[in-house]
Amino acid sequence: MADILASLRSLMASQSPPLDALLVLSEDYHQSEYVSARDKRREFVSGFTGSAGLALITKNEARLWTDGRYFLQATQQLSDQWKLMRIGEDPPLDVWMSDNLQKEAAIGIDPWCVSVDTAQRWERAFAKKNQKLVQTSTNLVDEIWKNRPPAEINPAVDHPLEFAGRSVAEKLKALREKLSSEKARGIIITALDEVAWLYNIRGSDVSYSPVVHAFAIVTLNSAFLYVDKRKVSSKVSSSLQANGIEVREYGAVSSDAAMLASNQLDQAMGVNFGQNGVCQNDTCDNDLIWVDPASCCYALFSKLDANKVLLQQSPLALAKALKNPVELDGLKNAHIRDGAAVVQYLVWLDKQMQEIYGASGYFLEGEVTSKKIPETMKLTEVSVSDKLEGFRASKEHFRGLSFPTISSVGPNAAIIHYSPQAKTCAELDPNSIYLFDSGAQYLDGTTDITRTVHFGKPSAHEKACYTSVLKGHIALGNARFPNGTNGYSLDILARIPLWRYGLDYRHGTGHGIGSYLNVHEGPHQISFRPQARNVPLQVSMTVTDEPGYYEDGNFGIRLENVLVIKEADTEFNFGDKGYLSFEHITWAPYQIKLIDLSILTPEEIQWLNRYHSKCREILAPYLDKNEMEWLKKATEPHSSFVGHMVAT
Repeated sequence: MADILASLRSLMASQSPPLDALLVLSEDYHQSEYVSARDKRREFVSGFTGSAGLALITKNEARLWTDGRYFLQATQQLSDQWKLMRIGEDPPLDVWMSDNLQKEAAIGIDPWCVSVDTAQRWERAFAKKNQKLVQTSTNLVDEIWKNRPPAEINPAVDHPLEFAGRSVAEKLKALREKLSSEKARGIIITALDEVAWLYNIRGSDVSYSPVVHAFAIVTLNSAFLYVDKRKVSSKVSSSLQANGIEVREYGAVSSDAAMLASNQLDQAMGVNFGQNGVCQNDTCDNDLIWVDPASCCYALFSKLDANKVLLQQSPLALAKALKNPVELDGLKNAHIRDGAAVVQYLVWLDKQMQEIYGASGYFLEGEVTSKKIPETMKLTEVSVSDKLEGFRASKEHFRGLSFPTISSVGPNAAIIHYSPQAKTCAELDPNSIYLFDSGAQYLDGTTDITRTVHFGKPSAHEKACYTSVLKGHIALGNARFPNGTNGYSLDILARIPLWRYGLDYRHGTGHGIGSYLNVHEGPHQISFRPQARNVPLQVSMTVTDEPGYYEDGNFGIRLENVLVIKEADTEFNFGDKGYLSFEHITWAPYQIKLIDLSILTPEEIQWLNRYHSKCREILAPYLDKNEMEWLKKATEPHSSFVGHMVAT
């Protein structure tokens, strides 16, 4: 790590002007959350493997900023060459740099890896001391990364209408109408999932996300896809051409953005004006170029006339989040098959923990005496997560995992986004909590589920914490709220049961989920973060419900279901606003022995009974006799529940 920093500092000094600092971001050219191996530059320089973080290298310091999900992980992974900066506790990066770097400092950045809004925010902060953000002509990390993984040539594939639910023609028509209404004549689309969604294509350029490394430009009269042409088969090319989409080389987006700015792109490509029925000539009133400041890189923005740019959230973000009926059906079906895989996994794991470790198991509480287990029989966080993947892989339409499985025992479960590695992961422990957060990509939908279990005797404290998390999970899932409500307003519902004990968690409570796309999808979210105020929750959006609690060095608890937002059937309708509610589409049991029943209200017990009853009914067709017997036992009303059973 010291050699990497020394090499970077040498390169920084050789730049013109010499750089006083270098920013290394987590994102790729598309501002993606998850990136391909060759784009993991921040991980390469720092050794920190979390999905979110930002590295700053000065002449004599190296600092890494990350959020609360990764504090513990970063502490463990960063060498003594680095100092961890905790977002929300330590000064933000722009404030720290403005305060600590000298006047007129030159701060280097690869303009392809930073968004417009981030770059502009930094420029404003740096201006106080005449500090300057310098766009480097090449990425300095790439220059010293000797064994950087090569670019892969993975094929793009059509995403059939039977899963997409809306044709490319429909999506382009709606997009052009939106452009016209905003007085824009074109849009540069940089987010990989938006390109994939708009053109109904999928790929495998990024692990866990079925996307293609590509840009798109759409004007009132034309549409372009910028991609390595080796990835595009004649079949996919024909589908694109049938929808009026011209395939261009990936690198051509830079020069084409400049031509778009000077209103020469359509003419240069021989496009006939008015062919899409929106703009009939080249003197349209529409004169703006739309770019999303959160996802468009600064390099492309710099090609445009800033006075003629509409800096606004991409219209595709909301359009993609509002699932059509075909997508909703697909998501529900995918979650049923996925729930069956999770139950099969729990049945298998319960049996293994009893047979190998002498655990009391999923249903009974009992102390376990440690015994020597042969190496070949030991269960590890990685070996059991591989088994879970196997259960999913047997299901229809399976295409892979939707993110690296968080399979975590005891203290590792306190690392919110823990990623077990085969050589260093922990062995399963019947006396410790086991948390698994996992999901899959199916052609008809993307899944994400978390359950927390114990195969021995949980402590009273662990039960109280689990039950508090469950209460918050139930409270949010049962919420009814007026149209116009955002996720910031609802986040508190999941935290109140924890707050009663002085407990909390450092992550948001819910994120959208894609339709065979990214597992984390905006633009909405349920969170304490200010951006959760930006977009109201709306009918047909998906969102997760995932409160948690984590004790460093001891254990972690999280429960997560995917919800669909629907209209609520309320007795009244104050203000004629219309009211909304949630529908659970995730199906897997909550472990009864981890629940302190005395803490639950009759209404919460009633909800749990209903949910478990539906689990039995919905998953039955996918389970064999042994698995179904296990599920019946896992979902039967506890003796303390009986008085509260209601019909489903």
